[in-house]
Amino acid sequence: MSLAVIQMVSQSDVLANLAQARRLLEQAAAGGAKLAVLPENFAAMGRRDIADIGRAEALGEGPILPWLKQTARDLKLWIVAGTLPLPPLDQPMAKANACSLLINDQGDTVARYDKLHLFDVDVADNRGRYRESDDYAYGSGVVVADTPVGRVGLTVCYDLRFPELYSELRAAGAELITAPSAFTAVTGAAHWDVLIRARAIETQCYILAAAQGGTHPGPRETFGHAAIIDPWGRVLAHQDQGEAVLLAERDIDEQASIRARMPVASHRRFFSQGAQRPASEHEFKA
Repeated sequence: MSLAVIQMVSQSDVLANLAQARRLLEQAAAGGAKLAVLPENFAAMGRRDIADIGRAEALGEGPILPWLKQTARDLKLWIVAGTLPLPPLDQPMAKANACSLLINDQGDTVARYDKLHLFDVDVADNRGRYRESDDYAYGSGVVVADTPVGRVGLTVCYDLRFPELYSELRAAGAELITAPSAFTAVTGAAHWDVLIRARAIETQCYILAAAQGGTHPGPRETFGHAAIIDPWGRVLAHQDQGEAVLLAERDIDEQASIRARMPVASHRRFFSQGAQRPASEHEFKA
């Protein structure tokens, strides 16, 4: 069992969330996982002091980054740290990014992905309005990194609605793509399953979709349904609500076979900008 996806129900207390995450990561390591993916906002949900949390971490005064490094070392586990607020490395006082870190089993940061697409959306739930750009700055790059389980591309939550990002990750050599998320209950029920399966099918990658699944401060209700999807779009592991550790194995030979039998990457066509106008009835008759 080389892959693990974790579902949490994170609250506002950072230290309590880290204790919960540690327990779940220990289960993942005990199950044989080499890489585990934590959900979006794993360390805190419903906090309004995002800037303060990010600044403290950037200045080496917060608990989250030291915890990540120590946990990875203790468990000999590669960890995708869902998201945490972090400003740019050289600008600790700047606006934070929604940052997904890849930590290796020695506790070193191997890659950093800053969420490209921010969730500025109106939703028909008890909160109604989400504006991530109030708290976070937009990311600007595509990130792929080598790990013991394969070449991993990093995405976050709302990114799932933008297939061009996933196409770029596949073109950059991704074999697995992480999607730590905190989908709302409303948007998740409508679109979560079809989105994670579609991204797997079109990229022929494993999708490691960690999730938040429950009720949080705010009030906020998240959809859950964390899953591991294989390159053929099959659901290998799944959890509706509540905390969970999902385990699955990457089948390298089968993935290579899928890509060889249906070589969509080499079939991809490019087209000029602008849609052609439809032909008139007269032109069809001509």
